[in-house]
Amino acid sequence: MPIQSILNMSLNSSLSRNNYPDTINTKHLFFDLDHTIWDFDKNAEETLFELYHAYELKQLGLHSPDIFIEVYTKNNHQLWADYHVGKITKQVLRETRFSKTFIDLGITPDLIPQDFENDYVKICPTKTNLFPEAHDTLAYLQTKYTLHLISNGFEESTTMKIDKTNLAKYFTSIVISEVVGFNKPDKAIFEYALGGAKASIHESLMIGDSIEADIRGALQYGIQAVFFNPNGKEKPEDVPFQISQLNDLRIFL
Repeated sequence: MPIQSILNMSLNSSLSRNNYPDTINTKHLFFDLDHTIWDFDKNAEETLFELYHAYELKQLGLHSPDIFIEVYTKNNHQLWADYHVGKITKQVLRETRFSKTFIDLGITPDLIPQDFENDYVKICPTKTNLFPEAHDTLAYLQTKYTLHLISNGFEESTTMKIDKTNLAKYFTSIVISEVVGFNKPDKAIFEYALGGAKASIHESLMIGDSIEADIRGALQYGIQAVFFNPNGKEKPEDVPFQISQLNDLRIFL
């Protein structure tokens, strides 16, 4: 058998529909934004690199922007996880993520730059890095499905991200948790989103990166969900489907 035929058989086997949700009745796709379409970590890294030099953090004893970014990323991810499930407020998240990062790196509170958080919030949402093939994938899916966005982000920054990256044109509805008063995984935000979209549970599919907020939140409400997993994290057993890149959605949608 020719080698190309063998490769094609292998590819088709690995992309069996058994690996993906049954989408025969799907009409509505609901996307998360941060870490799913908008590359949060890459945009944050660019912003923090700029601020590291603007604030001359090396003079404070922080000799590497990479270490600062690494510690911030760890703290920020944990705080957002707490925010998703209502353990902390927006104010606590914003007051804590940089203060904890500076303190973790040995900077005393009196030396922490006071406007650092404000400058970060102004700059980061203007960044335009998306995950590979985001526009092409959304444009393709838009021809077959009605697309929607459900974000746990804050209103001002989420609106700016969407505007700066020209994403609004793909989505019929955009639901921002801060506006509606509920965060994923609360079933209330899914109920609100589906009601606004005039979509039934069985016609809907959620795509997102957060196991707790996007995937388990959707599944517990009864919506099929696909875990966006570009970094190859271990997939929990209760998460049925995953993709490693946005373009993988073309395989079964």
